[in-house]
Amino acid sequence: MGHNAALGAHGEELAARYLKAAGMEIVCRNWRCRYGELDLVVRDAGVTAFVEVKTRSGLGYGTPAEAVTYDKRQRIRRLALLWLTEQDGPWQRIRFDVVSILLSRTDDPVIDHLRAVF
Repeated sequence: MGHNAALGAHGEELAARYLKAAGMEIVCRNWRCRYGELDLVVRDAGVTAFVEVKTRSGLGYGTPAEAVTYDKRQRIRRLALLWLTEQDGPWQRIRFDVVSILLSRTDDPVIDHLRAVF
């Protein structure tokens, strides 16, 4: 596993633990289809949230959340619709979240959960 893949996997594990500790139920992790991948699908008080996790080890390329571009948001929306069609509904309330994780060698991870950001 390359450095970026390992960094991303570590970030997704931290995000899942963080969300679970906040009282959310992890419904699905790393759901894949030929069009892409959903990082996390969680249930939060009757809402199904599709969570994109972005992890960075520094701010040289901006914050992790800034990496969720317009094209990425559109792809996640399409993937969410595909995921929903495979599930037993009804799905009355959904939202799209981003969990931004900044890792450093000296400090604890900085985790920021941005709810309903797109």
